Amino acid sequence: MLDIRQLHYFVVVAEEEHVGRAAERLHISQSPLSRQIVQLEEKLGLTLFERSQQRIRLTRDGRTFMTEARALLTHANRLESLARRLGRGDEGGLCIGYLEYAMHSGVLPNALRELRGDRPAVHIALYNQQSEVQLEGLRQRSLDIALVCEPPPLDDPDLEAAQVLDDPMLLALPAGHPLAEKHHITPADLAAQKWIGVMHQENALRHDTFIAACAKAGFTPNISMEATEPLAALGLVAAGLGLTTVQRSLRHQAPAGVVLRELSWFAYRTPLWAAWHKINLRPLVEIFRKTLVETGCVGREIALEELAQ
Repeated sequence: MLDIRQLHYFVVVAEEEHVGRAAERLHISQSPLSRQIVQLEEKLGLTLFERSQQRIRLTRDGRTFMTEARALLTHANRLESLARRLGRGDEGGLCIGYLEYAMHSGVLPNALRELRGDRPAVHIALYNQQSEVQLEGLRQRSLDIALVCEPPPLDDPDLEAAQVLDDPMLLALPAGHPLAEKHHITPADLAAQKWIGVMHQENALRHDTFIAACAKAGFTPNISMEATEPLAALGLVAAGLGLTTVQRSLRHQAPAGVVLRELSWFAYRTPLWAAWHKINLRPLVEIFRKTLVETGCVGREIALEELAQ
């Protein structure tokens, strides 16, 4: 196996054509440098230099070897630089699993924008998968980060998680609905209305949780129509087909013809969690994990400010 240090010494001696000057340039003594060159020639079984009292010159084979040695040293320098960038998290790739809600709510796009602003060379691969599939991807190490609706158990031996969003629900009504202009909407007002339910493909239990939250608030929704995701439900509301609730982070995506109202007494919320493997050897994963948590906190603060205005 070639010694990178010996190759570096060889190139400097070849460029200077003088062992003394090369030693000065390398900040080593002349005698050890000469021994290193001789050892390299013995290892290769090749005479690299023609030697005289005044100077040394490359042989024809030495010139051929010099070209390849320079190329190898250049690649070694690039490889070292790449390793340092990877070690700082400035380069590399991330495999991220996500739910549609993570995208629509802005949590994932905002975190990615923040990451790419500082690290434009990072490659991102996104996989739209159900939470269960994502968590298995973390265990198999095919995913670096997962954005899921429920965290892994606290005693999970492999995975950890942090909540990045806990979204209150807003009431969505057609613009011409009698309740749209009412100053204070009560549970009794909602009991008599036609509702559009959202049957999440991700987690059927969320539908039951929503019904339970309505009952706790004091009414039972009369669900006459169901959609599979929130934005579809908003489209049905805009058409005047009923009422629904939608996450506050999706308020900017409500179509024309939809009025959104806050219900302070309605406790139902939609969470989003970031999950990752406990054993992490890649700085880039830790950097993005922190970015997700921080941008999630900032997003909540901005939403609160907007609602207060």
